[in-house]
Amino acid sequence: MGIFLVIFSTLKLFHPLDFADGFEMYDIIAKRSRIYAYCYPLIELLLGLAYLSFFLPILTYLITIIILTIGAIGVIKGLQQGLDINCPCMGTVLDVPLSTVTLTEDIGMALMAFILLIMSIF
Repeated sequence: MGIFLVIFSTLKLFHPLDFADGFEMYDIIAKRSRIYAYCYPLIELLLGLAYLSFFLPILTYLITIIILTIGAIGVIKGLQQGLDINCPCMGTVLDVPLSTVTLTEDIGMALMAFILLIMSIF
């Protein structure tokens, strides 16, 4: 999962302003704070590097669960509103529509982090 987070964050960092514009259209925190929209790729990059280096794994898993669950809520709301936008999840490098695939990605990665958390605790 660390490699995916690093790759996704790198794609977002190519055009941070465009990413922030798209991200704040559906993310529930980015709608309220553009700073969060700018910081999100860096948060994702740090999480990816933390996974790859096994740095504070329990904290890494918890932050991943929180961030991606919040992201999934934003995607659900965006889909309910019928937003027809390109998801900035791959930055502006690839045109990926905001869809159930985006939702599955967020939920799937949050679920993987949850499983890793449970495995590391028990």
